[in-house]
Amino acid sequence: MSQSLKTAWITGASSGIGEALAKAFVGSGGHAILSGRNVAELQRVANETGAPDRCLVLPFDTVDFDGLTGQVAKAIAFQGGVDVLVNNAGISQRSPAVDTDLSVYQRIIDVDLLAPIALTQALLAHMVARGSGQIVMISSVAGKAGIPMRTAYCAAKHGLIGYADALRSEVAGQGVKVLVVAPGSVRTNVSRNALNADGSVRGVSDAAIDNGIDPDKVASLIWEAVANGTREIVIAEGMEANIPVLRAHDPEKLFDMVEAMVADGYAKKISAQ
Repeated sequence: MSQSLKTAWITGASSGIGEALAKAFVGSGGHAILSGRNVAELQRVANETGAPDRCLVLPFDTVDFDGLTGQVAKAIAFQGGVDVLVNNAGISQRSPAVDTDLSVYQRIIDVDLLAPIALTQALLAHMVARGSGQIVMISSVAGKAGIPMRTAYCAAKHGLIGYADALRSEVAGQGVKVLVVAPGSVRTNVSRNALNADGSVRGVSDAAIDNGIDPDKVASLIWEAVANGTREIVIAEGMEANIPVLRAHDPEKLFDMVEAMVADGYAKKISAQ
């Protein structure tokens, strides 16, 4: 799919899904705005696209809400407009609710819910005024159903889908499209960077993540969905692919399955990793 003359703004672009999205978009002829906090890694990604001249490294902390107006102005000025905004930056969790400090909930809600909402709100008028644009929200299978040891993460990702669904209905008649992406386990650093109960960084990965879907495949499916104007996609395999289906059609069965998983020691296994 040619992305020539199009500009995509990708948060969390220094690794994982964000990095794969950037490389695929630029590789197809587009311009990319790469955002995150690690300037060196963002520059590495820009260089590895093979066309760093078509990349703008725009580092910032997504929870710096007061600075968003200035970042949006820089992003628009890069090529005169933003065609696609991908809200990808996020942080996960691996801790039981009973042990988890409220600060962990505050941090994850800020990063995974309020930050993408704030950036979308800051850019939305630009897209509406142009009569075109696409907003991509990277949620999760954990945004479709509750997953143990991720109560904060699930709350944020569920909320992101709710915001996206409501926004989609409002802007559909104004030329702006909204895509929700719900990935399952993808081979990234999401588990390694997840927060423990006290807010410390976990530092180790999960087997499910290590054996997850290749980020390049995820990126390809996301750009295909953007091209097709799709409104929601689930990118998952095996049991994870069935979770949203069961939540919609047989929630009692899903609840039983998840409770049985916890009873079988899932929480202890995750904590021990």
